[in-house]
Amino acid sequence: MLSNIFFDLDGTLTDSKEGIIKCIDYALEKLGYPVPKGFNINDCLGPPLRVSFRRLLNSNDETLIERAVAIYRERFSAIGLFENKVYPGIPELLSALNEKSLKLYVVTSKPKIFAGRIMEHFQLAHRFDAIYGTELNGRFDNKADLIEFILQNRKLRAEETVMIGDKREDIVAGKANRTKTIGVTYGYGSLQEITEAAPDGICGSPSEIQKLIMGMR
Repeated sequence: MLSNIFFDLDGTLTDSKEGIIKCIDYALEKLGYPVPKGFNINDCLGPPLRVSFRRLLNSNDETLIERAVAIYRERFSAIGLFENKVYPGIPELLSALNEKSLKLYVVTSKPKIFAGRIMEHFQLAHRFDAIYGTELNGRFDNKADLIEFILQNRKLRAEETVMIGDKREDIVAGKANRTKTIGVTYGYGSLQEITEAAPDGICGSPSEIQKLIMGMR
């Protein structure tokens, strides 16, 4: 029986595109690096920040990458994390899942400290048993490692758990840990990307997530 619901944050619970893009632009401008020609900035929505900056800066110089991350966080911690909005239907979805006594967790590539502030800001934190994210030093940048940690730390059974997200990485990370997976198409990943990742289900709205989860139980 399905008991544990892992939710990605960006592109699944909230639309954080504005804040992320503005903070990336802020960091690149301060460093004097323009966005590479032909680069799709939407590709930075979802992956860990260091991964995005390696691509944007076309560099493996860890000092430069860490400088970019630090500048990004200057703006994000004060302004960017609130340039964000909850997707319509998410509060109702979370309430319905709470009523079924399912255990809900945020599982995000965003640093845990920021994820917690966002959930508190939107008055959603109380809907979740716990909020998990990366550490500021880059620990758990690989979402599969984060899911493995949560399953072990919480003593959760993978077969009773589903990972829900809008990007290929979410589906791959769930599958690597033998959880069920649901891909959503209202976020930042394309339908093709989600389809090719072959999740157990694909949903186009929060209401569809609720129906699918009830069916999985």
